[in-house]
Amino acid sequence: MTLSPELIALAKYMAGEFDNREQALAEPAWYVHLRLWQRPLPVPLFSEPSIALFAEQANVLNLDKPYRPRIVQLRHSASGSGLEAQYYMLRDIAAFQGAGSNPDLLGKLTSEQIQLLPTCKLSVTVQDLGAKSYRFRASLPAGTRCCFAYEGQNYQVELGFEALAEEFLSYDKGISPTTGKAIWGALMGPFKFVKREDLASEVLG
Repeated sequence: MTLSPELIALAKYMAGEFDNREQALAEPAWYVHLRLWQRPLPVPLFSEPSIALFAEQANVLNLDKPYRPRIVQLRHSASGSGLEAQYYMLRDIAAFQGAGSNPDLLGKLTSEQIQLLPTCKLSVTVQDLGAKSYRFRASLPAGTRCCFAYEGQNYQVELGFEALAEEFLSYDKGISPTTGKAIWGALMGPFKFVKREDLASEVLG
């Protein structure tokens, strides 16, 4: 299967360095000023046709301490009728910390160093805005939960995003496994990231 124009557009929209400066200035009580990196992987990790990105973020006051590293594989659904965003975890987070701003680290990444998060797969809908422009919306299918274990701890994350040509909205929230309530992330609505550096030229395909 070849990559559709929509899938390539999604990857190019997501590829970049972003921040939410305007939002953080307008509502500092609710939104931390964050930098978000979403960098296309320079090496193929998957046998199926897809495009994968390395993502991590940092508080702008501590750019040397990025966190929440993850791999997002953008692919066609098994039926071929839609798009999906499948998440993976890094087995050795420290080895790739800072790869958003230091992409040379990603050249060392292999498929053995990532772990599939089978319940963390988003369905992506496509809205055609005309003139080869789109709005993508990604969310967990109804009734599913993104859960995983790391270093003996259980985690649950409610994932979701919207992607446009110059803006990326993150709905990600951390969920307490005991209360089922959101405890961090987009508690008052999405983080509104604006693309500051475009990395679309790094997208394969």
